[in-house]
Amino acid sequence: MVFEHSPKTRDWMKRVQAFMDEYIYPNESTLDAQMAAFGANRWQVPPILEELKEKAKAQGLWNLFLPESDFGAGLSNLEYAPLAEIMGRVLWSSEVFNCSAPDTGNMEVLVRYGSETQQERWLKPLLRGEIRSAFLMTEPEVASSDATNIQTSIIQEGDSYVINGRKWWSSGVLDPRCQVYIVMGKSDPNEAAYRQQTQILVPANTPGIKVVRHLNVFGFDDAPHGHAEVILDNVRVPAENVILGEGRGFEIAQGRLGPGRIHHCMRLIGMTERVLEMTVQRLMAREAFGSYLHEKSVWEQRIGEARVMINQARLLTLDAAYKMDTIGNKAARAEIAMIKVAAPRMARKIIDEAIQAFGGAGITDDFKLSYYYAQARTLSLADGPDEVHNRTIAKVEFAKHAPRPALAH
Repeated sequence: MVFEHSPKTRDWMKRVQAFMDEYIYPNESTLDAQMAAFGANRWQVPPILEELKEKAKAQGLWNLFLPESDFGAGLSNLEYAPLAEIMGRVLWSSEVFNCSAPDTGNMEVLVRYGSETQQERWLKPLLRGEIRSAFLMTEPEVASSDATNIQTSIIQEGDSYVINGRKWWSSGVLDPRCQVYIVMGKSDPNEAAYRQQTQILVPANTPGIKVVRHLNVFGFDDAPHGHAEVILDNVRVPAENVILGEGRGFEIAQGRLGPGRIHHCMRLIGMTERVLEMTVQRLMAREAFGSYLHEKSVWEQRIGEARVMINQARLLTLDAAYKMDTIGNKAARAEIAMIKVAAPRMARKIIDEAIQAFGGAGITDDFKLSYYYAQARTLSLADGPDEVHNRTIAKVEFAKHAPRPALAH
């Protein structure tokens, strides 16, 4: 096994890092100031985002995900993973490279499963960064960790489908650039459990869509992106908006979620690396009880454990990415599930200890540690809760030791 990035990957890492150094880090305060200037009406796009997108696009740092696709940069999951980590150090930077969720997942769906018409109308504008999108799957009235519970109905009537239901955690709906939703719902409750669901494209301006409210995450609004509760009341769209075919929703979801989980985890590792750096700098600059904090044995232990945990998570994620590239997402399901459990758990512990190192400053907004913690905690639920991923891992383990047929004598 080779533990070193290829020359190609190192070159991409160098280019992304250079862009971060020149344009992203110097503009963190610019974006914060522009958002603050919006006041209460925060559902607007800060101009600096669009300016930086044009710079990234001009440098060819655009659509870096999308393995095995002519639409992307030609990078595998393994090659893209360290780039996602670099982007993760600034939470909004992935959008600058047109590599942010849920657009990445929605573009992957349209690349793999979309018709030519769907690709022309929705995929290409997304690839160009002209519009944004949302993915509506989770529902407030059922345990959505088991997606067979989803009750939103998608029923064919002539040459249309009519959609009725209530969704929430619909990330991106409130973004003024969001022009299309991918909605997952039940099209035939009499089919086998994993053939009941369908995914369909719904233009954001379709009559019958009602945004009920915005949902904060630990008090943060994530504007201008945000998360919404949405009612779909007799929403009618053309039958040609169905993706891949009726009853194929689970198949699409599995193809969509694997790469997205890797992206989330690598960004989270990048964010946690930055938190560790901040913590070390804080400990080396603060004195208490006659010595610097970093000289206290308790902090030596915590920093040592943090380095071990980050490196473990990174190697586990790269292993999952490698297996996705070589044996496929389905065969790598245990590795994908493992990192989805391990990375948020690692990040939560390290961020929590960073807050402790910063003391009272750690629970203010000054150093964004509370926001980082909210992101890490959310990722133990988003794209499937830890319990579901542990169940997947356990099933793979049990299958290794399944009873074998008795030998014939």
